[in-house]
Amino acid sequence: MTEIPIVQGFGMLFSSWEPVFFALLGTLIGILAGAIPGLTASAIISLMIPITFYMDTLSALAFIYTISKSASFGGSIPAILFNTPGTPQASATQLDGYPLTRQGKQSKALRTAVIASAIGDTFSELLLIFGAIFIAFYALKMGPPEYAAVYFCAFVIISSVIGSSIAKGMISTLLGILFAMIGYDSITAEQRYTFGYDRLEDGLSFVPVLLGLFVMSEVLIQVENRIAIKGDTSIAPPSRNPEDNRLTWPEFKSILPTIARSTGYGTVIGALPGIGATVAVFVAYSEARRASKHPERFGKGTIEGVAACEAANNATSGANIIPLLTLGIPGSTVAALLSGVMLIHGITAGPQVFQTHGPTVFGLFAAGLLCIATYLVVGYWGSVAIGRLIAMVPAQLVYPFIFITCFVAAFALRQTMSDLAVMLVFGFVGYGMKKFDFSIPAFIIAFILAEGAEQALRQSMMLSDNGALVFLERPIALAFFALGILTVVMRMRQLRRHSAALRDAPAPAD
Repeated sequence: MTEIPIVQGFGMLFSSWEPVFFALLGTLIGILAGAIPGLTASAIISLMIPITFYMDTLSALAFIYTISKSASFGGSIPAILFNTPGTPQASATQLDGYPLTRQGKQSKALRTAVIASAIGDTFSELLLIFGAIFIAFYALKMGPPEYAAVYFCAFVIISSVIGSSIAKGMISTLLGILFAMIGYDSITAEQRYTFGYDRLEDGLSFVPVLLGLFVMSEVLIQVENRIAIKGDTSIAPPSRNPEDNRLTWPEFKSILPTIARSTGYGTVIGALPGIGATVAVFVAYSEARRASKHPERFGKGTIEGVAACEAANNATSGANIIPLLTLGIPGSTVAALLSGVMLIHGITAGPQVFQTHGPTVFGLFAAGLLCIATYLVVGYWGSVAIGRLIAMVPAQLVYPFIFITCFVAAFALRQTMSDLAVMLVFGFVGYGMKKFDFSIPAFIIAFILAEGAEQALRQSMMLSDNGALVFLERPIALAFFALGILTVVMRMRQLRRHSAALRDAPAPAD
């Protein structure tokens, strides 16, 4: 009898202590990182990637994947306790989470958050486990023209959807592609954009670029803001009513429909490249308020609002890996970083990954389920204690430590000063992009995808003597091109309506 793949995955995960240890360690690091305001999942993963060079493949992937999953929940802890979201998407959780804390119901809010997170995350992970392999089966039938069209679609969607400006998103994407072209041409072996500098012949090293864009830039931003955490870092005293310190069964049943709807929104939105968890949580929150029998309670402290946000938030974590494993297209920044770790360990993301590294992939899925169970237990009984711990650590100590760690991590891999220079340069590049509202996620996803996109495009040109007309001969390729163009048109209409609404809004009274 054929063994179920996920069962093989658990066998792979528990075949050695190392993958289990790093999956659990990643879960704990993710919770703590998510609970520190300003330290995003992308930043902490970028900081941890150099360590993965010295791990076996499954341990490395499980370590990075579990950090990203648990950090999504960890961001809700300061949002609920201090009115300071630890992650961007947790800004929706604080709308009802912090009012509950002011009422002495922080334990109820946190337990609602972790249960909703675990339910949404589990559904999304199961969809990834049982759905991705079927999508990959059909994706295997695609050729270079179809893949070139998929890359085009991904670039367009990511650059137009992420951020407030289509133009800035596209500029960020083009910059990512441009920097990725530095080094040898993979087909002609000619040097490109090296300016005679030998260290650039092999292109820009992945890790220093990541450390600069995500970590150094954040340190610079925090220094500029004098690393002051906004909000009250004292936790309100808990209510003396035992019912206020736990989530009762009637309360759980009442929010279960909200969790189910929000999980659906998070899963669908998470599977779309470039849109991300922040959009998902606000969509879920708005729909939960619209469908509620008591919409007037939203924003004043209702567990329904907390549940909606957290279910949608964590439901994106498994779904945004689907485009990566089925098409080789990262659905989010975290997925892009995960694909980078795969490349470090000789795995190319895409539909072939289930054939070439199937046990490892399902071992990764098993690590994801272990992560959910772990942060459910830790979060349910330990969230308040984690919040108190974070409140005791001054931000003035956190960011100098991260700053020093960046230099150690960048230098340790190849022990060259050029990597430190690259990290510093991209630190200032990332700082400038954040200050002027350019998209770092669009940049880094384009930077990772550029090589595959170039190869698919040039292979497509070689398949036919008709040049670019080869894409007109492929219905699937045409469909992806049309989808990309349609996305830009819809995004432009949305931004135009938003601008019109702002113009027509009455001026505030003096």
